[in-house]
Amino acid sequence: MFTLAHLSDPHLAPLPPPRWRELAGKRVLGYVNWQRNRHAIHRADVLAEILRDMKSRAPDHIAVTGDLVNISLTREFEHALKWLETLGSPSDVTVVPGNHDAYVRIAAHEHERHWAPYMSGDVHEGLYRFPFVRRRGPVALIGVTTAVPTAPFMATGQLGRGQIERLADTLGKFQFEPDSPFRVVMIHHLPVSAAARHKRLTDSAAFLRVIAQCGAELVIHGHDHAHALEWLDAPDGGKIPAIGVPSASAAPGMDHDNAGYNLYRIEGDPRQWRCVVETRGLLADGKVHARRQLEFRSPVRR
Repeated sequence: MFTLAHLSDPHLAPLPPPRWRELAGKRVLGYVNWQRNRHAIHRADVLAEILRDMKSRAPDHIAVTGDLVNISLTREFEHALKWLETLGSPSDVTVVPGNHDAYVRIAAHEHERHWAPYMSGDVHEGLYRFPFVRRRGPVALIGVTTAVPTAPFMATGQLGRGQIERLADTLGKFQFEPDSPFRVVMIHHLPVSAAARHKRLTDSAAFLRVIAQCGAELVIHGHDHAHALEWLDAPDGGKIPAIGVPSASAAPGMDHDNAGYNLYRIEGDPRQWRCVVETRGLLADGKVHARRQLEFRSPVRR
């Protein structure tokens, strides 16, 4: 059995004091929002409790689906790298970026510069970093990026035509492997969202077409700071679960779900994978408990 832990949107606190020249455009708004609201939502002590519980479960690998930073200050990326190192080595932790990790155009590639070892495939990607593939035991982690700079008050994501074509090629190759792995697509934005338009994945329809044509066993995401489950169309007429987690640092009593993470326990083979998903989250007593459990077998017939 292989155990994958999934957390997202830690929005690492505290926010380092920005230099005056860094506060321009969208960053000003983000800084004000942090001072007024978000500093009370994303708490380091809450994140520490989530990580304590997660590490006690000794997962084989950890997946982080973005938004490690808040307003993309250089010192935030440096702090995030140190935090990743406490999670584990680059071989044991895989990251894809979120919209806050490309908050402004001037810092759009800072996450790649600082966290590249955590976002690299087993094989050199050449010109393009995304999508990348990591094989870990029976699992193939396929990381894509939706992190693009956006205008003030916007939190949309985009894969782009080139990345979508490469994703189709990557997933398609696995279809012809006799011992195809359990394919986990890591993405920050929700593939299917009822959120306001300013928070959505703008080319979600193209992403969903690729999944429907080429398949995967599981899609994991963050972004909405909420527990989420959607069933996506699969090539054989079945369904593929797309599962989201809340912010790993979200304090209790706020508008979004309390902090939490998921454990995926995977076993089987390409003829019949079995995955048990355990959702763990912070409750009123300040401790992390099991909230619910889901079991599915892939391919899923519905």
